[in-house]
Amino acid sequence: MHYENELDKAIKALHDEGRYRTFIEIERENGNFPHANWRREDGSSQPVTVWCGNDYLGMGQNPVVLQAMHDAVDATGAGSGGTRNISGTTVYHKQLEAELADLHGKEAALLFTSAYIANDATLSTLPKLFPGLVILSDELNHASMIEGIRRNGGAKRIFRHNDLDHLRALLSELPANAPKLIAFESIYSMDGDIGPIKEICDLADEFGALTYCDEVHAVGMYGPRGGGIAERDGLMGRIDIINGTLAKAFGVMGGYIATTAKMADAIRSYAPGFIFTTSLPPAVAAGAAASVRYLKDHQELRDAHQEQAKILKLRLKGLGLPIIDHGTHIVPVHVGNPVKCKMLSDKLLSEFGIYVQPINFPTVPRGTERLRFTPSPVHTSNEIDALIDAMDGLWSHCALNRAEEAG
Repeated sequence: MHYENELDKAIKALHDEGRYRTFIEIERENGNFPHANWRREDGSSQPVTVWCGNDYLGMGQNPVVLQAMHDAVDATGAGSGGTRNISGTTVYHKQLEAELADLHGKEAALLFTSAYIANDATLSTLPKLFPGLVILSDELNHASMIEGIRRNGGAKRIFRHNDLDHLRALLSELPANAPKLIAFESIYSMDGDIGPIKEICDLADEFGALTYCDEVHAVGMYGPRGGGIAERDGLMGRIDIINGTLAKAFGVMGGYIATTAKMADAIRSYAPGFIFTTSLPPAVAAGAAASVRYLKDHQELRDAHQEQAKILKLRLKGLGLPIIDHGTHIVPVHVGNPVKCKMLSDKLLSEFGIYVQPINFPTVPRGTERLRFTPSPVHTSNEIDALIDAMDGLWSHCALNRAEEAG
């Protein structure tokens, strides 16, 4: 076996398909989001505007968050010192879990190092707690949910995306006394569409199933206190386990589940992904708690964010570009060709100082490649103008078709 040759072949295949992923080295400017500096390979730098970040509300540079982190570093130092079971539980972790439980109207919350780990660890552990559990999963669920379900050793059923009739049919095939869980998302991040939460909860009630909702692209941004789509629609009390992230709207790092005290206790006691992982640094937990607390009382940021998303979508539609618009903050522009998607991204960066990464397979199916823009309350009208002008010219340069709408 010529190992180097095999590695060369594998990497070349990605290049040939136009989906080799390049890390763009940028340095965010404290207090000047969404501006950053792009560090080129030759050592030079270029100012850029970030249009693909998940720090949706700019909370990663909010002075309240930064001060909380500084204070925690000064008080405790850098790391947590261990897992939650071995010296890694601090007052900052407990305060953050209390803030998150309150945010979602639940008895308890449980912290993980990322929402990916929270999904993976929880969904892979649930069959240990409920022998014979069958998990019914939306086909477009995030990779972390898929991985957790795959690894759990239990039974699964995949229902067509947001297809309630198919979900009902699958539930009807299962024994009435079989433990069941329906796993779905509130906002699906690649298209920006919303899951039918109420109808799924109705089916769960009818068939005696638990509900598991991933709200990572909605927490902080929807609902009167930022609890997500379920809070906005008055449905949090009907969901058994809510998964969320601290790395997007809250601008820091980490993931969590919010649920009953008994469920949280069981997960923390049985999930290897929780038991054997060093806990978040206290400063990160302190910053995240400050961010969650702040956004509970600052609806104006959510309103401004939604307004910016509406403006950008209207402007892009005005160019005849194929926008996927489901009424959320996510703005995907359908390209449909991996090579041209990468070309658009490269030219936006090098020629216009606009940073947006291409979204190619396997994140999305082949033929649905796209640029995914994430406007924020701090993107200015001038920056939107610059983006629109650049997209107009490059779309023609790449000989891409124009259409009124896609999706």
